[in-house]
Amino acid sequence: MDTGFAINIIRVGVLQVLVLSAPLLIIGMVVGLIVSIFQATTSIQDQTLSFIPKIAAILGALIFFAPWMIQTVVQFTMNLFTQIPQMVR
Repeated sequence: MDTGFAINIIRVGVLQVLVLSAPLLIIGMVVGLIVSIFQATTSIQDQTLSFIPKIAAILGALIFFAPWMIQTVVQFTMNLFTQIPQMVR
């Protein structure tokens, strides 16, 4: 296995991690922004008010996106397994 091949595998793996985590992170950020705006307008500064909605939104997004995430990880793993003969050369 040459260096370029290994770097390509690492690059694709890092890209997969970014693509898989992006929906959950974006939803958490949007919900956090909405809660922060609500807290600023009502002058409520309770920490649990910002924490609980983000957890609920991310859990809901995880349930919604789980089939796609699992399919993507399985496809990536199958691609890695098919590349094993090329690694041995």
